[in-house]
This record gives sequence, structure tokens and C-alpha cells, in this order.
Amino acid sequence: MKKTRRAHLAAIPPIPAIVGGIVSVQAGAALAKGLFPALGPVGTVGLRVGLSAIMLVAAFRPRLRALSPAQWRAVIPYGLVLGTMNIVFYLSLSRIPLGVAVTVEFVGPLAVAVFGSRRAVDIAWVVFAAAGIALITPWTGGGTDPLGVLLALAAGGCWAAYILLGGRLSRLMPGGASVATGMVIACFVALPVAFTTGGFARLTPPLFVAGIGVALLSSAIPYTLEMIALKGLPARTFGILMSLEPAVAALLGLVFLHELLSFRQWLAVALIIAASTGSTLTSRRPAPLGGGEPGEGWQGG
Repeated sequence: MKKTRRAHLAAIPPIPAIVGGIVSVQAGAALAKGLFPALGPVGTVGLRVGLSAIMLVAAFRPRLRALSPAQWRAVIPYGLVLGTMNIVFYLSLSRIPLGVAVTVEFVGPLAVAVFGSRRAVDIAWVVFAAAGIALITPWTGGGTDPLGVLLALAAGGCWAAYILLGGRLSRLMPGGASVATGMVIACFVALPVAFTTGGFARLTPPLFVAGIGVALLSSAIPYTLEMIALKGLPARTFGILMSLEPAVAALLGLVFLHELLSFRQWLAVALIIAASTGSTLTSRRPAPLGGGEPGEGWQGG
């Protein structure tokens, strides 16, 4: 049965796999935002992270007792950043549209891609991204909640740190074991905050089932599809396709959450996509945006 299931998954072409992963991640974020009125953003994070940890540990069975001190030193900060990133991103989602939050957060992996470069072309992509952010900041008339934008930027900073920590961890642990262990560590951030803020006070069986859906869409499904895509796509192509994620987030926010973006906000999305795509195309050593974040990874929150 397992071999048959794996054969069916392996038969998925890489481009539909990565597109399906992007849609799954953003659909999970949209579903999660629908839980905010009942659980709040922090309660939703706690439910999602806890259920995702159970799913990933069941799937990859990391041998926690066998981890070396070096592996623990690498996976603990990785997991702590993962938990923090999810909390901050969901808090931003509670204040600004999904498409705007993902667009602003995408500055994190873009900064990692161009950091330290002195090439004029990379500076141009930074200018594109800065122009996109400027369009939606409240002090330029963008009309977007200022705290929501700052929280999304903080989530982007966490994403950048996560990429760097994930790259280090990937040299010490297999991908499945690392993301499962990292999610367990993330529980030590998300669950205490959720409990202390009363995030689970109104949890009901239907909401718990919805939480399972969020965990599946945001972690289990995209992780599987990402692995399929990475095996069949060049890193450059993978990165270009991932650059479309802010647009997908904006479209799903419109369809499922009825979040209408202004012309300025759509233009900001377009500029960030252009910066991410351009950075991928001109990179000397292309790598997937968000690479090193398997299963949670390239979707950010």
C-alpha cells in the first residue's frame, strides 16, 4: 500500500507539484485566518504547530535520543525561529490582508538572496522590493495597518534567519528528521503562548477538525509536493515559480476571505514578484527562495 501511494505521488509532474504546494500553503493560511474570530491568531498558531508536529513526527520518526550535541545546537534555534515566525506572521494576518502579509514577508528570503552582493543588478532588485514595500506603508499613503506591516516585516526577518539556520541544519540532519524535530521545538514557543493567552479556551471539535486541515495544507501536503518538485526541477526554475507566491496569496485572499487589494497593493505585489524573479534569474548560484525550510519552508508563515 505504501509503495503504491509513493508511486502515485512520484507520478505527479514537478511543475504541477510546486504550484499545488504554493496553493496548499496559501489555502492553509486562508483557512487559518478563518479561525481567528474563535481562537485568535495565537491560538490558531498553537493548534497548527502542535498538530503539524504530530503529523511530521509520525511521518519521519526522528530519533531524538540519538541526536548529537552538534545537531541539538543546530535544531533548537531552527525550531525556536520557526515557532516565532509563525506567531508573528499570524499576528500580521489578523491586521492586514493575506496577499499583503505574504508580499511583505517575502522580503526576508529576498534579502538573503542578495545580501552582501555588490553587483548593480542585485541592487536593482533591492530597489524594486523597497519600492513595493513603500507603496503599502501607511506613511506613504498606502492605507495599510502600520503594525500589521511591521509584524509582516518581522516575520520576514524570521524567515531570513530560518533559511540560514536551515542551511546549517541540512548539513547535519536529513530533511524529514530536521523539519519534524524543528516543529517539535516550535511547540515550546507556540503552545505556551497559546495557553497563557487563552487561545484554546473556545476550542471545539469542529474547530479542532479545521485545525487538522490547516496543519495538512500548511505542512504535510506542501512538504510532500516540494520534495517531488525539487527532484525534477532545476533550482532556478523552482525559485522563479516560488516568486509567484505573493500573487497566489492575494488571489486566494480575494476568493476565500473576500480581501480586496487596492491598485497600490497589487502594484506592490508585482514589484516584489519582479524582484524575487529577477534575483533568481541573475543569481550566480541559484537556490530555491526559502530553501532550507522543507515542509514549512518556502511558504513562510
